[in-house]
Amino acid sequence: MKIFNYGSINIDHVYRVPHLVQPGETLASQSYQKLLGGKGANQSIALARAGAAVIHIGRYHVTDSEILRPMKQAGVNMECLETVDMPSGHAIIQVDNAAENAIVLYSGANHGVTADELTSLLDKAKQGDWLLLQNECSCTAEMIDVAVSKGLEVAFNPAPMDDSIKALPLDKLSLLFVNQVEVLQLLGADTQSGLDADWLAAELQQQLPQTKVVVTLGASGARYFYQGESVFVAAEKVEAVDTTGAGDTFIGYYLQGMLDGLSVTDCLQRASRASALCVQKAGASVSIPLSAELG
Repeated sequence: MKIFNYGSINIDHVYRVPHLVQPGETLASQSYQKLLGGKGANQSIALARAGAAVIHIGRYHVTDSEILRPMKQAGVNMECLETVDMPSGHAIIQVDNAAENAIVLYSGANHGVTADELTSLLDKAKQGDWLLLQNECSCTAEMIDVAVSKGLEVAFNPAPMDDSIKALPLDKLSLLFVNQVEVLQLLGADTQSGLDADWLAAELQQQLPQTKVVVTLGASGARYFYQGESVFVAAEKVEAVDTTGAGDTFIGYYLQGMLDGLSVTDCLQRASRASALCVQKAGASVSIPLSAELG
């Protein structure tokens, strides 16, 4: 069984600055890094390091192949990547001495796929395979429909969250990954009201009765919901250095654990363990642990 990840590939241009630049100001940076980014790329790396057979579907500019090295080194299958004559997705990221940041994001090639091309992107997929999606590429709704028509199971992480999510055919999803803010936004609830597990279980049962939902709760842990069932696993207590790739790591390890036949509790525990290791290192893709590190 394979996982196809139709996901973003970004180039992160990271500038360390003494303070975030102000309107009209020209500011010299203290350092510069060019890194692989994008939730799609990070989740493919997490899947591969967890032991999954993951095929990444995505697009990037022909001159940017070097940025993909971390995916190749992790063992991601890249035969479904395509080069295009448009800029790769990228982000201009300022990080100040207090670790605050400001980000300008350009979707670029991540939004270069048209609806007419979707069926061919899944030519190698077979019934029973999985498709993983995020909200950083074009034609998400159409991709869900194509995948379901081909007999694939669909997992979705609706990040970054926006109003377009509610118009998607979420009832066709097999698995939904959301954080505690995203799930409240999705259900139209007050994001400041806090998360009540019993209420959430009832709402999800009513609105998404056929979809398994995993809600990540940051340092508190994670909770699984399906047809009235609720399973909670607490997060490991660690000293966090950088939480950037924690959610992507969790998703990769949870999915692979599920495909390995682990119980829901074991999937949550394994994914939480991987995320705990991830946040103890700086960076996104570089901090995602190998499965052997989980012990």
